[in-house]
Amino acid sequence: MTGSDIPSSFRLAYVPGVTPTKWVRVWRERLPHTSLELVQATAAEAPGLLASGGADAGLVRLPVDRGVLSAIPLYTETTVVVIPKDHVATAAEEVSLAELSDEIVLHPLDDLLDWETLPGRPAVERPATTADAIELVAAGVGVLLVPQSLARLHHRKDLTYRPVPDAPESRVALSWPEAEVTPDLVEEFIGIVRGRTVNSTRGRAATPPRPAKDKAKDKAKAKRGGAGGGSGARQKPAAGRKPQSGGGRAGGQSGKRGKPRGR
Repeated sequence: MTGSDIPSSFRLAYVPGVTPTKWVRVWRERLPHTSLELVQATAAEAPGLLASGGADAGLVRLPVDRGVLSAIPLYTETTVVVIPKDHVATAAEEVSLAELSDEIVLHPLDDLLDWETLPGRPAVERPATTADAIELVAAGVGVLLVPQSLARLHHRKDLTYRPVPDAPESRVALSWPEAEVTPDLVEEFIGIVRGRTVNSTRGRAATPPRPAKDKAKDKAKAKRGGAGGGSGARQKPAAGRKPQSGGGRAGGQSGKRGKPRGR
C-alpha cells in the first residue's frame, strides 16, 4: 500500500474480560499515523458488529460463524467458580464440578460456557447478566462459574474464586469479516497479536524482497571473487607472519634460485 492508500483509522471491537492494551500500544508505536479506535461490545453483539462493518476486527469469544467471519484462536481461559470469601470451598486450591452438586449455581442469560449439563442446583430465576449474578453471589444466593477474566473484571472485596478444571472453557479469538483478501491493516494487527517483528514478510510494514537481478549480480560477484583465491582486494597477512612472495614453492621456499654449490 502507498501512503495515500492507508486508511486513517482502524476499529477494533473487544468483549468484556479481554484486555487489548498491550497490542494497542504496539500498534501505536508501529503505525503512529493510523489511529486505532476501540469499540466495546458484549460477547453476543460482537459477531454481528463485525459482520455489519461496525468494526474492522474484533477480539471475540468463540464460536463464530466461519461462513461470515474469519477467526484466529488466541488463547483459552480457565473457568473459575466465584464464591464468598467465607465459603468452605476457599480451603481448596481448586474445585471440581462434583463438589458443587449441592450448590445453587447461577446461570445468567449472557453465560459464555458451553454446558452439556448444568452443574449444581438451578436458581429460581436466571439472572439477566453476569454482573447481576455477581451481586447474587455476594448476597449469598448461589455461586457462579465464569471465565477467569470475568471474575477479575467483576472483582469485589467480599468475593473470591477458585479454578474448576473439569468445567467447559472459553476461547478468545481475533476475528474479522470473511474476504478473499485480508485487508492490510487487519494483517498488521494479526502480526502484532502473533508477535511478528516490524520487518515480517507479512503485512504492510514488511521489507520488500530483493529483485532477482540483484541476487544474480551478487552470485556473479561471489564466483569472480572465489576464482583464483581472491576478489582483487589485497588481504592483510595474519598477525605475526610475513607475507610470502608470489610464485613460491611448497614448503615456504622463495621464487629465487640459490647459488650453485662449488664442486
